[in-house]
Amino acid sequence: MPDLRPIKRALLSVSDKTGLVDLGKALASNGVELLSTGGTAKALRDAGLDVRDVADVTGYPEMMDGRVKTLHPAVHGGLLALRDNDDHVAAMDTHGIGAIDLVVVNLYPFEATVAKGAAYAEVIENIDIGGPAMIRSAAKNHGFVNVVVDTEDYAAIIAELDANAGQTSYALRQRLAQTAYARTAAYDTAVSTWMAEQVGETPRRRTFGGTLAQTLRYGENPHQQAAFYTDGSDRPGVATATQHQGKELSYNNINDTDAAFELVSEFAPGNGPACAIIKHANPCGVATGATMIEAYTRAFDCDRTSAFGGIIALNQPLDGETAEAISGIFTEVVIAPDADADAVEIFSKKKNLRLLTTNGLADPAVAKLTVRQVSGGYLVQDKDVGRITRDDLKVVTKRAPSDQELSNLLFAWTVAKHVKSNAIIYVKDGATVGVGAGQMSRVDSTRIAARKAQDMAEAMGLPAPLTTGSVVASDAFFPFADGLITAAEAGATALIQPGGSMRDDEVIAAADAAGLAMVFTNMRHFRH
Repeated sequence: MPDLRPIKRALLSVSDKTGLVDLGKALASNGVELLSTGGTAKALRDAGLDVRDVADVTGYPEMMDGRVKTLHPAVHGGLLALRDNDDHVAAMDTHGIGAIDLVVVNLYPFEATVAKGAAYAEVIENIDIGGPAMIRSAAKNHGFVNVVVDTEDYAAIIAELDANAGQTSYALRQRLAQTAYARTAAYDTAVSTWMAEQVGETPRRRTFGGTLAQTLRYGENPHQQAAFYTDGSDRPGVATATQHQGKELSYNNINDTDAAFELVSEFAPGNGPACAIIKHANPCGVATGATMIEAYTRAFDCDRTSAFGGIIALNQPLDGETAEAISGIFTEVVIAPDADADAVEIFSKKKNLRLLTTNGLADPAVAKLTVRQVSGGYLVQDKDVGRITRDDLKVVTKRAPSDQELSNLLFAWTVAKHVKSNAIIYVKDGATVGVGAGQMSRVDSTRIAARKAQDMAEAMGLPAPLTTGSVVASDAFFPFADGLITAAEAGATALIQPGGSMRDDEVIAAADAAGLAMVFTNMRHFRH
């Protein structure tokens, strides 16, 4: 099999017509015969190109609303025949099958149809059959056949034809084949995932697909390679955001920015400004305020040290005053639904600060899947979209929490969902004042959060830590009373936790003895 192979005959059938005419003209100028169908053929003819209908090749017209047009031996024989196999060549001669050297196919827009919320019947009609079949046939025979599924590969085909007198190299055909198989795999993934949602049962097989958005300098560490892939969904967030300035996002930037935006999206803009500051995927400050500058300042004051080099997410547009305050410290990324002209101008002076706008918040109640790789497989689960209201709470202590304590307890509970377990969150007046994350012992998380609050009180010249008069959230139950006692010693007056420990009675008794109010949620928010 020689390296260089000529393209004498091409079949083009595309949904996305971007660049089609230029490709068709380049092929025609190299003496390539063009075969096509439907709208693709019309577009090429409208550009003045000679096109032969596939129906002329198969002897059958397009039928059944276009469902059947290329599924024929005259097409697939022309794609699959080995040009250096005498038996294959003889079969082509016997049955009048002409070789096809290039297939250009991009598939029915299934993913886009699902994304726009189309009805079931419309989604089904946008499942491509003939396209994937041709792609797989051509890709299998890449020793002789070129297959193009992405418009961005048109230029590579044209360049090689021009450089090699109408021929392409094996290296190009092999690369195109890999891209083609990945496209059909991602397409089938989209279809099977959507069907699984319709059936409502755990599928026997589960696949995941994505499209390369960007390569990354490296992964979490310089010795790790990394890339970012998007799944085609239109959920507001880091994948769909507009980057206004700054260098490319890194692996850790993307991970942390996603964590920050998903957290701040818990706070509806109509309820007032909210700000979340994230470091290493954990919040180091979350707060609400009457203004965005107030929300940011209160979030920053929770842990000024950890906020340095962090990710800031806002639930309302970024304004100039808040941008000016943020510019006072080193910040990696700011993500918000929008930003005004003053804010953009202020940030333009910080060349390394990335500003992302999303044109909306993510819906925290929308079901999603989370995936984690383990040795030999994947763990798949629903995204934690669990939420509670005041009506869901069970008061278990002699003292019931006040209205203000209840508001702060629910705020703390919302934040706890986004903190690595074991999570302990101190909250006062709609702002975190101490965060303990990811410790092996819950009592250690309680102590660390209190210690951070004490450190900030000293740094800010406060007479006492802000944990005094605060409330506390625990993402899972207190297995012993020691964590609760530590929280009380730090000044907490009320607690929220799932309950369900064998020692609940002991913990409740300790709360009563300390004069604390405590509520159970009957919901856990482990985030390992």
